Amino acid sequence: MDFAYNDEQKEIIKVVRDLVEKEIKPYALEMDETEALREGLLDKLAAQGLLGVAIPEEFGGSGLDAVTIAAIYEELGKGCAGTATTVAANALASYPVIIAGNHGLKKRYFDIINNDHLAAFALTEPGTGSDAGSVSTQARKTEDGGGYLLNGTKCFITNGALAEVFVVFANTRKGGGIRGLTAFIVRKGTPGFTIGKAENKMGIRASNTTELIFQDCFVPVANRLGREGQGFRIAMNTLDAARPFVGAVSVGIAEAAFRACSEYAKVRVQFDKPIASFQMVQAMIADMAMKIEGARLLVQRACWMKDEGLDFSREAAIAKCNASDVAMQVTVDAVQVMGGYGYMKEYPVEKYMRDAKIMQIYEGTNQIQRLVIANKTLY
Repeated sequence: MDFAYNDEQKEIIKVVRDLVEKEIKPYALEMDETEALREGLLDKLAAQGLLGVAIPEEFGGSGLDAVTIAAIYEELGKGCAGTATTVAANALASYPVIIAGNHGLKKRYFDIINNDHLAAFALTEPGTGSDAGSVSTQARKTEDGGGYLLNGTKCFITNGALAEVFVVFANTRKGGGIRGLTAFIVRKGTPGFTIGKAENKMGIRASNTTELIFQDCFVPVANRLGREGQGFRIAMNTLDAARPFVGAVSVGIAEAAFRACSEYAKVRVQFDKPIASFQMVQAMIADMAMKIEGARLLVQRACWMKDEGLDFSREAAIAKCNASDVAMQVTVDAVQVMGGYGYMKEYPVEKYMRDAKIMQIYEGTNQIQRLVIANKTLY
């Protein structure tokens, strides 16, 4: 394994880092307050090709390898995890199509994203979180066999009100269960498809999160991904592919918090000396540094294994679980190092702490990740 970035990767990282420093980081608290991306930011992200990093080159995307994508998302995570989540949701919503779409469907779907549009992955429901097999949204085939009528509600959907195209999971079996789970592509504005309430979140507030409501929403057979009943496999394979990227954003959050509190410790004077000279503070800084370095390497390893075509499901779960736990611990400690100032919105570390929490929850809670790791290790 060689995780040293080549010249092309270094240039991509530099471009993203410059974009973050100029267009994201100075406005992160503002976007957190307004619960929206700054006007014009999405266009700038699209101009750099960041909405299509996972799309194969043959379909007009960047076709980047997973190691490079992770590096991009880490940089975005340093600036604003809400922005990173908005962008990363496009990759999450691209993988089901990459995995199960035919050539014609891929072209139609990716053409939409390549025209600077957002996409969304719609699996979670009010009564369905970790138990993906219990999806209750129904897909009933029409009498003429030409399509399906979707009925149900999805919740906590990233980019819900902003996306132009959606990958929606519904059950084609009346009795439900894993064997009926099926994936469909649904376009914004399709009759019977409406956007529900927007969520008021603790963190990643710059990202849009909403309900999706389907009432006799017609979807043609041509918009089905794979065969009926293949949805569970498609969803699980998609989450495996995307989990290291949650880890990458987590590393970015942790790195940003680490840098902020380290700089503060060097200038904050107590008892006539900078607090950075206190051994207890130094121990906290050292622990943060070790945890971040380890988390980054685990993310890179999982991405490398994916790029090599190896079975990386276990490593993806390890990378996501570890990095998000590290982000939570590091951001909590960063607030502690900064004391009362760390608790104030004048400084960014309280935002980092709020943003870090969702990393332990979405795209598979860390409890589920531990089950995956244990099962892959024991059986």
